[in-house]
Amino acid sequence: MKRERSVKIVATLGPASDNYEMIRKLHEAGADVFRLNMSHGSHEKIAELHAAIRKVEEDLDSPIAILADLQGPKLRVGEFKNGSEELEIGADFRLDLDEAPGDVTRVTLPHPEIFAALEEGASLLVNDGKIRLKVKECGADFADCEVVIGGTISNRKGVNVPDVVLPLAALSEKDLADLEFVCELGVDWLALSFVQRAKDVWDARDLVKGRASVLSKIEKPSAVSSFEEILDASDGIMVARGDLGVELPVQNVPPIQKRLVRKCRAAAKPVIVATQMLESMIESPMPTRAEVSDVATAIYEGADAIMLSAESAAGDYPVEAVSTMDNVAQEVESDPTFTEVMEASRSASRTSVADGIVAAAREIAETTEIKAICCFTQSGTTALLTARERPRVPIIAMTSQRSTARRLALTWGTLCVMTDEFNRFKGAVVASARAARAGGFAEKTDQIVVTAGVPFNVPGTTNILRVAPCDERLIYASDPE
Repeated sequence: MKRERSVKIVATLGPASDNYEMIRKLHEAGADVFRLNMSHGSHEKIAELHAAIRKVEEDLDSPIAILADLQGPKLRVGEFKNGSEELEIGADFRLDLDEAPGDVTRVTLPHPEIFAALEEGASLLVNDGKIRLKVKECGADFADCEVVIGGTISNRKGVNVPDVVLPLAALSEKDLADLEFVCELGVDWLALSFVQRAKDVWDARDLVKGRASVLSKIEKPSAVSSFEEILDASDGIMVARGDLGVELPVQNVPPIQKRLVRKCRAAAKPVIVATQMLESMIESPMPTRAEVSDVATAIYEGADAIMLSAESAAGDYPVEAVSTMDNVAQEVESDPTFTEVMEASRSASRTSVADGIVAAAREIAETTEIKAICCFTQSGTTALLTARERPRVPIIAMTSQRSTARRLALTWGTLCVMTDEFNRFKGAVVASARAARAGGFAEKTDQIVVTAGVPFNVPGTTNILRVAPCDERLIYASDPE
């Protein structure tokens, strides 16, 4: 499905969008990727959503990526005798392993691994940072804290530990079961929560066994500190600004977002900017001006995708939220400043023949009347490298692999077209011309750039570039057999 923008839109499914009709409306409005939040919903419900997405894909003949987002370990306090308590600034408060109901002086924290990692002076954040505790003394089964920011603490509120790397695996028992289920179901991307170090990603990859691409959510300070190693281990990244904004000072998040997006682009790996992008549209048909600016900023930074969470999963206006993102993206990308920013931030690093081919394709497209870059790709790598260049013309990824077409639905500027396998370059050029015309990107009188690898159907062999007419008669007339 042709889009009038290059950035992709990820829409989370939930109670407001859990049927075929709504999923189809969301895709037609602009959603390129659907996120299945494994924190909510049974395996049976997840399977129903997966089937509905695939039916929309089939009916509209439009490759759609499915992203399964694992919950990750959830750290929570226990329960209180009175249900909740008010903590005053400066008061003492103890966290321990005692299972007795809590009161205004203490509560259980049933995670001995936290106590094992804590040090004096460390911070503990409760209920998304609304309550901040500072550790004064700690041991194997307790932490005596001072209340730095007070407020209401109640049953089962979440706990963040921003200052230390916790001796916790990124995959809980629930995650392990969910991972196996969605990989067998056939999702395209698997998002890992609670990533602290590259080992968390490599461990997950060993379990995934190539059945899905692995995307790491950056939501902890330790992940920011070891980002290069995590990026190397991952197929993609999500800048998850929710927990990141809890565990770090909020003013740190914008520059971190900008740095991570640029590093992902330089590595030719897709990056999603997520969390609270159009939060007010959960209840309102119109976004705030600040939210529109936030979405625009992520697009100007060169993010591959922008994401809706509760807005499309549980909000009153899911289709309107997608349409708003689509409209903002079209407006931003038509701004000459956008093109200037993309070109100014382009990486000059060239280390392979494929790098040179895609750079040349972009250069030719920008200096002549080229309507599209058509790249033949088996694994998706050539399309990713082409997208890294952020060309001014559309990228048509031609592939015989349905799984590759679906994964590339997350990649900036890329339209995926299913095609036959080819043994001769002329056939590939003809197929490219037909795809460009059928997609509305070019007319018979136009030209396109075609990149491919010889021998065909071998991943990683991109080594040929052709400027071709869209008129098939001219292709046959000018090319020898």
